[in-house]
Amino acid sequence: MIIEINTQSPSPIYEQLRDQIVLGIAAKKLVPGEALPSVRNLAADLGINFHTVNKAYSILCDEGYIAMDRRKGAVVAETVAGSEKFTAKLSRQILLNAAEAVCHDMGESEFNALCAECYRHAKGESES
Repeated sequence: MIIEINTQSPSPIYEQLRDQIVLGIAAKKLVPGEALPSVRNLAADLGINFHTVNKAYSILCDEGYIAMDRRKGAVVAETVAGSEKFTAKLSRQILLNAAEAVCHDMGESEFNALCAECYRHAKGESES
C-alpha cells in the first residue's frame, strides 16, 4: 500500500496517515495480521517526524484498527469491533455532511446515492 502525505493539506499529517491506513484496511489492501512498517521506517520513508507516525499508530490502536505486538510491532487487527462510541462519532460526522448537503441544495436521494457510492469505493468494489 502506498501512503501519500499532502503537506499543503489543512489536515494534520497524523490524521492523513491514520485515514489512509483505515482506507487500506477497508479496501483489503491491508489484511488482518499484516505487519505495518515500524514507526521509524515509515517516518523515514515519508520524510516526516517519527512522533507524527507514533501518534497516528497510537490513535489507530486506541480505535482498534491495529494492535501493537512486542515482537512484530504494529499489525492490522484481526477484527475491528463496532461500539456505541464509534456509532455516535459516525452519526455526528454523517449529520454534519447531511447538513452541508442541504446547504448546497442536494436532494436526499442524491445524498444517499453518494453515500452508497462512497461506501462501495471504501470497500474497494468497482463502480458499475
